[in-house]
Amino acid sequence: MELILWRHADAEPGFPDLARVLSARGQEEARDAAQWLTERLPPSCRILVSPAQRTQQTAAMLARPYETVAALAPEANMSALLAAADWPKQKSVTVIIGHQPTLGEAATFLLGKSRWTPKTASLCWLKAVATCGQAQAALVAVFTP
Repeated sequence: MELILWRHADAEPGFPDLARVLSARGQEEARDAAQWLTERLPPSCRILVSPAQRTQQTAAMLARPYETVAALAPEANMSALLAAADWPKQKSVTVIIGHQPTLGEAATFLLGKSRWTPKTASLCWLKAVATCGQAQAALVAVFTP
């Protein structure tokens, strides 16, 4: 399995949190990240997105079908994210568009390395590897617009 953890792009402040939209800078960040991903993603991949407006707008930049998953909302935890991704059993490449600190916690857990704190619109591409019978991940790529 390959898992791409993509933090939503920069968003305007506001309330309620789920209704926050991308800023002008965020729209540019999301376009840059989507272009980078589009050049590398296989034709068929799963794209799972938080219900927050800013993640939906980030996902739309890919111009591919995606699924909104309530378990990826801003208050999600790492376990919910990994369960939604079906880590490490899923055969297809899976893109998760979500939030901090959940994305950073998942990458840190899977890589067994120091804490990853992604900036807006950054992504971390991981590949499942078996280590002593336990599924961990190898880093494939990191992108920051």
